[in-house]
Amino acid sequence: MLRTTLFFLFACLAPFSLMAAAGDTSPQQTLSMIKPDGIANKHVGEIIARFEKNGLQISAAKMLHLTAEQAGQFYAVHKDRPFYKDLINMMSSGPVMVMVLEGEDAIAKNRQLMGATDPSKAAASTIRADFSKSVTENTVHGSDSVENAKLEIAFFFKPEEIVNPIK
Repeated sequence: MLRTTLFFLFACLAPFSLMAAAGDTSPQQTLSMIKPDGIANKHVGEIIARFEKNGLQISAAKMLHLTAEQAGQFYAVHKDRPFYKDLINMMSSGPVMVMVLEGEDAIAKNRQLMGATDPSKAAASTIRADFSKSVTENTVHGSDSVENAKLEIAFFFKPEEIVNPIK
């Protein structure tokens, strides 16, 4: 079932093309994740469409169910924050969709499309303003820097799983 779903996703999202600024020979990559609330509320297609309409291509994608241990490893940077336990519980409550997005200024573009972490403070027409219920159930995650994008992509994907990998 998972292989069929992944094949369908890649078939629907092909062809994959590189996006680059004039004079820039390599696009930027970022990790984007649709969280369990986004999956449960059936927003996957709408979210992916927003990425594509804004020049972001999907270079890798998979759906999986994080264990509490995996969620804890991924969000280890927040371990001492008061919301950590709720975050881990939510992130391990159902499947997530992780993607490598690629395009010109992909990290900033993805963060702009997502909107503020707190949906009540997110700009109109952003993913979080349109689909999120709370700071905990805020639908999506996206890398916040080039360094974190590399670490987060490596957490979920082997290099051979990425179409058009940036070297």
